[in-house]
Amino acid sequence: MARAKQPLHARDKLAFLLSLVPYLMDHDRVSVQTVADHFGVDAELIRESVRLIAISGIPGETAAYQHDDLFDIAWDDFEDNDQIVLTNMVAIDESPRFSGREAAALIAGLQYLSALPETVDRAALATLMAKLARGASALPTQVAVETAEADATLELVREAVEEERQLQFDYLNSRGELESRRVDPLRVESVDADWYLRGWCHLREAVRTFRIDRIGNPVLTDERISFHAGEVTLPDTLFEGSADDLSVTIDISPAALPLISDYIPAGAKLVPSGDALRTSIRVSHYHGLKRLVAGLPGMVTVVEPEEARQVVADWAAAALARYND
Repeated sequence: MARAKQPLHARDKLAFLLSLVPYLMDHDRVSVQTVADHFGVDAELIRESVRLIAISGIPGETAAYQHDDLFDIAWDDFEDNDQIVLTNMVAIDESPRFSGREAAALIAGLQYLSALPETVDRAALATLMAKLARGASALPTQVAVETAEADATLELVREAVEEERQLQFDYLNSRGELESRRVDPLRVESVDADWYLRGWCHLREAVRTFRIDRIGNPVLTDERISFHAGEVTLPDTLFEGSADDLSVTIDISPAALPLISDYIPAGAKLVPSGDALRTSIRVSHYHGLKRLVAGLPGMVTVVEPEEARQVVADWAAAALARYND
């Protein structure tokens, strides 16, 4: 004999109604049974809740509950066909909404996430994008995120890690030099929007870190990797210094300090300099310094050496000239 379901307490019923109303607002027309299956409750509870919603609302300017101050449904459809259609919505519909531009920005971010190889539940992202578009105060601008070449490379690198197969590729290092590398891929990591491959480099005979967007002509070989993640030491920090690194003194905003912590050598001092902190960082080449400064606009100032200042200044001037042209 089936056990009868316990009635909902007042607090549970309120929580249920607060979930039910947005669900009905997202579905122009839905059957009672579909809603019951979605929430895992009896169909009769859904009918009772819909009748309660239909006499709920907020008092208008007259401080009385007029017709437009209440939720309303298509009663004939509800009584004859067991279908729920909201015909008037109040209170919740007047809550603050994203602007069209804000919704477009969020949708663009979700499109980028749905394009990543590791994103499995793309259907949930698609549903969320549709809700953002419907719930915005204005129609969001149509946006599309182009799939970059690095995305295909990232997918191939992930496949190499999973299948424990060596990768052969051309790599543009931080000095602007193009080299052919053969690597045992061990781990894929990200910092903000940048993706990195960590693996055993057969050319350097050591663990190295490679920026995915600097990898060219990648080939997944049939050769199995020689070193596994448990057989080599992968440092906790993504960026490892070397004896050839260049030291650069910078002033940086305290808020941005955690973003460059891997570049700061052990024992480096942090000295107040106005509203900023003065410290030193390690870079393999001044070419890489330009990108680091560009990623933190207005938050980093190169102090010395003069050569480093000049390299960044020339790069910024060249970028400005392109706008003027």
